[in-house]
Parts: sequence; C-alpha cells; structure tokens
Amino acid sequence: MKASVVLRPGAAKRLIAKGVATIPAVRNAMKNGTIVITLGTTNAFVAEEVLGEPIDRGAFAAGFIDDRFNVNARLGEMGEIVIRNGERIESDTQDLLDSLTAGDVIIKGGNAIDPWGGVGVLMSSRIAGTAGRYYSIALARGLEVVIPISLQKAVHTSVNDLAREMGSDRIDLCMGLPSGMHPLVGRVVTEIDALESLYPVQVMQIANGGAGKGAGSVSLLITGQEKYVRAAFDMVQGLSGEQDISLQGEA
Repeated sequence: MKASVVLRPGAAKRLIAKGVATIPAVRNAMKNGTIVITLGTTNAFVAEEVLGEPIDRGAFAAGFIDDRFNVNARLGEMGEIVIRNGERIESDTQDLLDSLTAGDVIIKGGNAIDPWGGVGVLMSSRIAGTAGRYYSIALARGLEVVIPISLQKAVHTSVNDLAREMGSDRIDLCMGLPSGMHPLVGRVVTEIDALESLYPVQVMQIANGGAGKGAGSVSLLITGQEKYVRAAFDMVQGLSGEQDISLQGEA
C-alpha cells in the first residue's frame, strides 16, 4: 500500500521529535545518563517529547532565518535543557562539561542537510555558540550526537564546501548576521528517519515547499503493509494542527 502526506513545519518538527525520543541511546541516557538538548526550534519539540511536558518554545531558540539571518529577541531567557537520570536539572556549564562521558547524549539541530546526508549548523557567534561548547567534547569523549533536522532544510551543495567558503569575517554583505557553518557528524533524524523508526514502512521524499498553508512543507510517500501505512498516515494526519514556533528577531 502507498500513501502520500504533507507535513507543515510544526507537524514535521513534532514528527522528528517523536522519532528522536525512540532512539535507544536517548532512552538509555534517560534512565542512566545525561542528555543535553541545545537551543533550537526543532529541539523545542524534541524537549517536549523527551520530557513529556510543554516548554516555552518561543524562548528556546537562538539564531533563526526569517527575512534575514536573525537572532531570537528572547535569547537568554532559557538555556540548554539538561536531563540526568530522567530528571531535569540545573547545572553550571563547566561542571556539566566536565561530567559528560560516553553514553551521554548531545541533541543539536542543524540548518542545512546536503544530498550526501551531511548536516551543517550556522554560527553567528564568534566563539561558535553551542557547537563550539559541546561538539568537540562529544567527539573527543565518544558521546552520542543526535541531529534532528527537517528535509525542508535540504541544500544542493556539500556542507563541507559551504563550511570552507563561509565565516562571519569573510562575508562582505549580508541580510542580517553574517555566519560561518559547522559540519556536524552524528545520528541524523529527518522526517523519513522518524517515520521509519516508528513504523515498519519505507518512506521517500516527494517534494519540498508549497503555497499558502503549505509554505515550508515536506511531502512524503509511505510504502508498506496496509495496516502499517494506515497507522503512519493516521498519525501524520493527527499532527496537522501542530503550530510552528513564532519568533521575533532583533538583528
């Protein structure tokens, strides 16, 4: 059986978040370890799924793109969400960094996913923001890095090539804040990955974008046994009312 679905941005983020919550490394760290969820619009949905409760999504974002490369006017109201052994905790940044070890999980979103599955995140901070704070430590110590990202962020250039060309001090003209790009390596979770982890189905991307309510949407084809395709279709339909995050910029 085949089914085609359209995921608007809010629904896509919620689906991706549900997929992240099923990852064995995330489940294991919830029971016996530490999870750090860094700021981001998709990660706001991830935090809600992992915590099982709503958060202030509008405060859980740093940089974003609207009509320019922008920064959240509410930046600073919330920091990263840290969960240790299933409980949300407050932790001094340096103490947290010192404590992280293999088996712990860093959840870090991205801004671009290339045709080879490479993911990059934009950095307007001169000290590389959360990528600079957590990513090298994660690789050095063997932490699990989970990268939730929508296929709506697909680009047609290698993320590595973009990283070599960009940099805030190398951009002469910019609509908003000039940025660099940091390639990310880890467990990438797109809408396809999420659906295929939740149901025994095969998923392909049909299209990106649309008009009106479909702006920013991702369209998918779901294939498999009828009962599983119907279950996946019904779940996606149930997300249709999910609203995306509204942000105000200050760049």
